[in-house]
Amino acid sequence: MNYDDIEILLAEDSMNDALLTIRGLTNSGLANKLHHVKDGAEALEFIFGLGKYSSRNPQKRLKLILLDLKMPKVSGMQVLEKIKSNEEFKSVPVVILTSSKEDPDIQNCYKLGANSYIVKPVESDNFFQAINQLGMYWMILSQADI
Repeated sequence: MNYDDIEILLAEDSMNDALLTIRGLTNSGLANKLHHVKDGAEALEFIFGLGKYSSRNPQKRLKLILLDLKMPKVSGMQVLEKIKSNEEFKSVPVVILTSSKEDPDIQNCYKLGANSYIVKPVESDNFFQAINQLGMYWMILSQADI
C-alpha cells in the first residue's frame, strides 16, 4: 500500500466508532485517502514513518488527524503532545474525537495544541452527521498552514 497518498489519519480503538467515522467521511467524499489505526503507538508510527510504516515518507504531511483520547498502548493525549511538540508536524490539524466530557481533558488538549475537541454524540445518527460536517470543514473549508 502507498501510504504517501493518505490525507486523513483516524486513530480510534473502537471499531464501531471507527466505522461510523469512516461512513461519515465517505458520505462527504473524503474517506478515499484515509487510514485507520487502532492505538496511539501505531498512530505515532504512521505519523513519523516508523516501524511497519517506515516506507511512508513523513514529509508528505497529513491534512487532518482525528484522534481518540482513550486508546491502548499510548493515549491520545500523549500522541497529541508528540505531534504538537514537533516543529515539522505541529501545524497539522488535530481534532480530538472522544467520549470524555471531563474538563481537565478538554483543557489539557487545548493547552497541548488541539485544533478542536468534539465529544462523540451517543446517538449514531448524530455522530454520523457530526463527522460529515467535521470532514467538510477541515478538508474543504479550512485553509491549512501546511
